[in-house]
Amino acid sequence: MTPRKIPLRQLENAAVSAALAAGRVLRKHFGKPISIREKDNLSLVTNADVEAEETSIKLLLKKFPDFGVLAEESDPRRSRDLGRWIIDPLDGTTNFVHRFPMFCVSIAAEWDEKVVVGVIYHPILREMTVAVRGQGARCNGKLIRVSKSRKLNESLLTTGFTYHKKTLLHREMGAFERLSGIARAVRRPGSAALDLAYTGRGVFDGFWERNLSPWDVAAGSLVVEEAGGKVTDFQGKPFSIHARELLASNGILHNSLMETISPESSAL
Repeated sequence: MTPRKIPLRQLENAAVSAALAAGRVLRKHFGKPISIREKDNLSLVTNADVEAEETSIKLLLKKFPDFGVLAEESDPRRSRDLGRWIIDPLDGTTNFVHRFPMFCVSIAAEWDEKVVVGVIYHPILREMTVAVRGQGARCNGKLIRVSKSRKLNESLLTTGFTYHKKTLLHREMGAFERLSGIARAVRRPGSAALDLAYTGRGVFDGFWERNLSPWDVAAGSLVVEEAGGKVTDFQGKPFSIHARELLASNGILHNSLMETISPESSAL
């Protein structure tokens, strides 16, 4: 049987439309009273997360009704086709709750278990970052590329920390301290998807974090790769969206970052 052609343009258009719709929901709720609860993994969820997810899923399944869905705030939906949507309706919920405007919508399209489209939308800055496998990455229509930084001591890096502060945070601080002592600066904005989008855009030279979920990284990892960067685990092995650790960089600094992180790279 001849393999089916991947409908890349249709997937891209659907993901962008859904991200815009979810972004409108987030803007509507931002800075206003919202309901908040703490999940079992200690992260937060609000009515804005839920409404944005429902809005995006409704639009995506209207265009691709046989696709599966893996989303942060709802039960998985099995696929009757080769495709699946991977959705984080609000990456950076803690920022959102505290009115810190660094959060986004992240939507990825998977085809035959490979991410082929990634969309990350910052609804406050109206920045739409889109990657299509084999076709590069763009922000608001303009081609983006990773940085050309060659020296770790001149780099701007970004990372994130676990919610399990009592048991795991002290182990994560080792790599943070070492890289803070070498790099020009290390930031911690609080949204893995945006960290990856900005690494793809050359704002950050590298990003590392542990204990992420597929919806945090599916779209952003494709953005970095299509922008010319490199994404692996902490040992340099090929990256999987189901892995528990991620290192993304401009490629040039990848080995240096890996060597600095590696003493802390055992599974948490």
